Amino acid sequence: MFVDSHCHLSFPGLRERLPDILQDMAAAQVRGGLCVCTTMEEFPEVLSVAGQGAQLWASVGVHPDNEGIHEPSVEELCAAAASSPKVIALGETGLDYFRLNGRSVADMAWQRERFRIHIRVARALAKPLVIHTRSASEDTLALLREEQGGEAGGVFHCFTETAEVARAALDLGFHVSFSGILSFKNAEDLRAVARFVPMDRLLIETDSPYLAPVPHRGKTNSPAWVPHVAACVATVKGLPLAEVAAATSRNAERLFGLSPVVSTPPEGARA
Repeated sequence: MFVDSHCHLSFPGLRERLPDILQDMAAAQVRGGLCVCTTMEEFPEVLSVAGQGAQLWASVGVHPDNEGIHEPSVEELCAAAASSPKVIALGETGLDYFRLNGRSVADMAWQRERFRIHIRVARALAKPLVIHTRSASEDTLALLREEQGGEAGGVFHCFTETAEVARAALDLGFHVSFSGILSFKNAEDLRAVARFVPMDRLLIETDSPYLAPVPHRGKTNSPAWVPHVAACVATVKGLPLAEVAAATSRNAERLFGLSPVVSTPPEGARA
């Protein structure tokens, strides 16, 4: 069985197809997926989608790249995170300096304050953080250290940074998650990072509807395709697919507090 540790099933193009997606997940032996929130305005829809399947869970948070949206206080974010047992994580949150649009890093203080609020809530509620970082890894790590984010733990999702950043994240107690990017032809540097990350701290994800893995690259992604990411990890690490499936599922269960399941090895996994 597999777990998709990061997907956006509330997004248009996926939420309308949810019954079919759940069927596809079951057929692909994907036991569940974490439906990740990107704005407070979106949270009710994320929670509604997660409520439509026992194998779906939700996060709550504001994506660092979103502007002109509602900024939650610590109290408001705490209340939302505690509003349902379906909510198992804070985020996605973090820092993104990729699109400064003529601004300087100093101008992104609003992102850093938003990130601090998420870290404080995660610590207060003992829920893991779903970290997004792009062109901002130094500040992301610095803020996690300053705010003692390692007490909450969590995952650096859709990892595309260097082995040095991965090592720093691991040293803080975080997991590292790989997406379909790992299967892309030009991603050899990232595959080297995946070889470095220990199996007991590695997660897999789709980031649906984005970043469909080979052989579906360019299509609308689906949690049912997370086994392709696992297969790439298996190739990179020279492990049986069944071992990668079991390890990444255990990691997700431990990190997010999910009930473990007795899994059947994926078809052909022992070949």
